[in-house]
This record gives sequence, structure tokens and C-alpha cells, in this order.
Amino acid sequence: MDVDLVQLAGHRARLADTITVDPVTAEVVRGAMETVCWEMATYVSRTATTPILNQSNERNGSILDARGRLAALSVGIPQFMLSSALPIRFALEYLGVEEFRPGDVFVANDPYHGGGHLPDYNVFAPVFDDGGELILIPSIQCHHGDTGGGVPGGYNVTANDIWGEGVRWPAIKVIDRGVERRDVLYALATNNRLPGYIGDLRAQIGAAQLAVVRLGEIIERYGSGTVRESVDSMIEYAAKRFREEVAAWPDGVYEADAYVDHDPLGNKDIHIHVKITVDGDALKIDYTGSDTRDEIQAWSTYGNTRGYTIAQIASMMDPAIPKNEGFFEAIDLIAPAGCVLNPRAGKPVSAGTHHPGADIGEVIALAFQHVLPDKAVPQTYKTGIPTTITGIDPRTGVQFIDPSTEVYAGWCNAARGMDAWGAQAASFGNLWKATAEINESIFPHIQWERDYRTDSGGPGQWRGLCGSHWVKQVRVPFKVYTYVVGMKYPMPGIAGGMPGAPNRLVLHYESDHELVVAHTADWVPHAADEKLNYDYGGGGGWGDPLDRDTQAVLDDVLDEYVSVEGAERDYGVVLRGSLEELTLEVDEEATARLRSARRAAG
Repeated sequence: MDVDLVQLAGHRARLADTITVDPVTAEVVRGAMETVCWEMATYVSRTATTPILNQSNERNGSILDARGRLAALSVGIPQFMLSSALPIRFALEYLGVEEFRPGDVFVANDPYHGGGHLPDYNVFAPVFDDGGELILIPSIQCHHGDTGGGVPGGYNVTANDIWGEGVRWPAIKVIDRGVERRDVLYALATNNRLPGYIGDLRAQIGAAQLAVVRLGEIIERYGSGTVRESVDSMIEYAAKRFREEVAAWPDGVYEADAYVDHDPLGNKDIHIHVKITVDGDALKIDYTGSDTRDEIQAWSTYGNTRGYTIAQIASMMDPAIPKNEGFFEAIDLIAPAGCVLNPRAGKPVSAGTHHPGADIGEVIALAFQHVLPDKAVPQTYKTGIPTTITGIDPRTGVQFIDPSTEVYAGWCNAARGMDAWGAQAASFGNLWKATAEINESIFPHIQWERDYRTDSGGPGQWRGLCGSHWVKQVRVPFKVYTYVVGMKYPMPGIAGGMPGAPNRLVLHYESDHELVVAHTADWVPHAADEKLNYDYGGGGGWGDPLDRDTQAVLDDVLDEYVSVEGAERDYGVVLRGSLEELTLEVDEEATARLRSARRAAG
């Protein structure tokens, strides 16, 4: 996977000499292709049969050229930017271009052939010009609710290996020259628990086929030569703009460490180390020194690692730079084989795609916090895995799998000049969480509480987002399966900011036998009408809390983001009056004395 930078530089120079398309046309073609990506994603949302696809936006449309280079995308989930491209490159290399024919559609989900984890199904199809030459390959990648394997829901976090997590499909053809392969689709269906799975897969197939038509129209309008040159031009442009941004960063070597509380087996302190070198316009990101313990169960595949790395770096750059191969290949990425960010084949990865995968954004931001403080905002989250709830729905007599995808808040860090806001960190991309009302109509449960947690946002000159207090009651006997992190290592503060509050999951909530999950809830049984409570963690603050504007602290107290006690404890702001009577005001003299004393004490 390593890139020969000298060879790459020579290729770019030759490419720049041969491009003749004008920049305006290249930009128009890129815009058209990105629109096709968006249309693919929208098609899935409107035609899929299960909530995780037709509600959540957990999908990503992308377009590659005939050489497997990413040409355009529409971001749904940021880490999909890379894990959607590498499986197609594998198919091109393994099957050969001759196996790509008009009317074909392929499916892939294998983490060890470029993917992230087994629930992420990638569907792609080739596009040819009138002369029969392969020009483009549109792809639509979506997260599915089940993968077969040992447990429902696609997250067998205690599996011994990848085969215990579900069925691997490295690259299979489901439509052969326009003819559906019923045997293959039937094999896919029989290896999945969800009755809506094939409906969802057909939605992806239809989206890919629609993209073939749309891209064919673009090729017909502009000509295959212009389309190919436009792709070359925009890849070169992205690489050029990337290098210009990096050249403006301070040269140096920047290192940081981040930790995941534990793996699903309880092994503690999963370690990620990064060493970032900025040298002129060259950027090297090296994860040498990250955890290599063979017994742990927290592994992020190379494709997943690359996607999260690029998502964090992209958040620190001009958003107008196209997200294509030129952007991605400009990073010299080193993830040594055998470390948690590039496991040897066979390791289980369903949980690791989240952690340590998502924590890549944290460690990069920590490394850059003192040299690029305006840009170093961790694009990550501390979710563990979705809280999977399963039982029998009395309305249908069929097993339901509820991944707890309702709206909740958590983990969003502040940035310089701005408090964190909203509900989710940017690393979730365009992920859309369902309303309680929608999921209450689908699953046999009631959502009783979902409020911001006072004092859970990390204190800082700018405050981190509050996490949320979430309570659900399930009306039928059920089991809970999940993996919880962010208790020992919550979201960190940046540039002197304080961390957010930690996560906490309580099963059998408000009963005489409450159970706080230590790391993994392994199908914990519950009786009908029992509750569970998840207190989602807050985001980290930015800057010294003693520098926060006193009026902003008062406003936070009035909005119940911060308590009266928290204002004094965390921010050194003394308030007088009554919150209940809305007569609170800042005692400026007492505040100045308290802040001065704390600064003097260090």
C-alpha cells in the first residue's frame, strides 16, 4: 500500500504536461459526477427497506476511473471515502478488466480486501464508452443491519476471528451483463438474518445502475476523452491544492498518543501513537508505535485507517479542495502491518472499525493542537458500537434488531472561537438519526428521556457539547448487546480545554438489580418493560476555561448546559441571585478574585 513518492511526482509531472482540457470544463464534469454520487445516495434512501439505509444516510456514493482512482464522491460517512475505493481496486486486479462488462454489477464487503468491516456492503458497476472502453466505475457503499455470523446485528465483538463476524464477499458479480444471478442473490439472502436485506441490496444495485445511465449521458455529451482528462485534471488540481495547504503549516515533527479504554474482551488501554512530519509541502503520518498485542480485539483495517486519517486531515483544510485521489495520495501514510491500525488477515474488526479507528481523529488533533490550534478539532466519537437490542416483535412474530439509532447528543468538541453545537461530531458526516416517534413505530419500545446532561460539555474558553441522558423502555422480553468505551478516556480538551464527561450505560435501569456495563454487554437478558439508560459523553473544550467570557458562562447556566456550581468549579465564575427566579447575575469582583487566585496557583 505504500506510495513511491519519487515515482508519483514523476507521474504528476507527465500528467500535467498531457492535460489539454480547460479548467472550466473539468470543473463542470466534476460537478456533474458529484451530482451523480449524490443521486445514488438519495436513490438508496428512497428505495431501501430497513431504517439503517432509508433513514440514516449511512452510505456514500463515489466514482472511480478505469484505473481505480477516486474521481468524485458525495460524503455520507467520511471514513467511507477510502474503504469504498479499495475493494474496487481489488476487483480490477484480481478479476481483471476483462471481467468488467456492460450491464455488470458487483458486490463486496470484505475488510481484508479494502473494506472497513463486514456490515459495509459496496455495490459497483462499470461504465463504457461507445467503443467499449471502460471509463468510470460508480460505487454505492452502505452499512447493513446484519452480516450473518455468530450474532444478530453485524457486531460480534467477542468473535475469535473475522469468520465469526459474518460472511465475507471479496468481489462477486450479482448482475452479469444485465442478467440477474439468482443463485448469487439467493446465497446472499440465506446468509443474512434480516428479511429486508435483499431489498436493501437491490436498492444499492438500482442506484449503481442509475449511475451507469447518468455517467453514460455525461460521456455522450462531453466525449470519453474529455471525461478522462477532466478526471486527470481534477486529481492533479486536488494534489496541488493539498500541497499548497501543507506548505503553509509549520515544518516540524509532531507526536501524540491516544488510548481506547479497553477492547471488547476487557484488555485495557489500547494505544495509538502518531508521528506527523511536515516538511515543506510533504506530509507524512506514521502510526509506528501503536499497539501490537496479539491478544487484543480492537483492530482497524488499513482501508478504515486510511479513511479516518483523511477525514481528519480534510477537516483541517480548505473544504473547496476536491476529495479525490489527488488529495488522498498526497499523504505518505505508514501503518505497520500487525499494529491495531493495520491487522494481519483474519483478525476480527467489527468493533475496531469504530475503536481504535475513530480515535485516529483524536490523536492527529492532539499532535497538531499547539501548531495548528485553529484547525485541530478532533473529528471523532466515543460510541463503542451501537447498542443492539433484540427480541420478538409481537406484532409480527418475527425477531427485531434495534440498533438504537435515535437522535442523541455527544462527543462534539469546541473549536477556537466557537462552542460545540448540535448533536453529533462531524465525523458522523451526514449521518441522520431517527426521531423517537419513527423508531417507536418500528420497534416495540418507548423513548422516555433524551435530554442534554448538565455539566457534561468539556469546560474551555469555548465549551464542548453536552452529552445526552437517554432512557428507553422495551415492551417485550429482550437482550442487549453492546461495547462501551469513553469511560476512562472521554473526549479530550484541546489547547488547554478540559475533557468532556464520560459515557455510562446502565442496564436494568431503575430496578433493584441495576448493572453498569464495564466494557461489553454480552446479550444481557431483560424482562418486558425493563429500561436501559445511556448517558452519552460530552465533547472536549477548547482553551483555558478561566478565559471564557463571564456572560457566556451565565448564559450556559440559564440554558442548563452548566450548573451554578459548575460555573464556579470549572470556570471560576461566581454567580449571585436565583436560577429558579431567573435573577442570576455575575459577581464580577468575586469572579476576578477567584480567577486571579487560580491563575496564580497554576
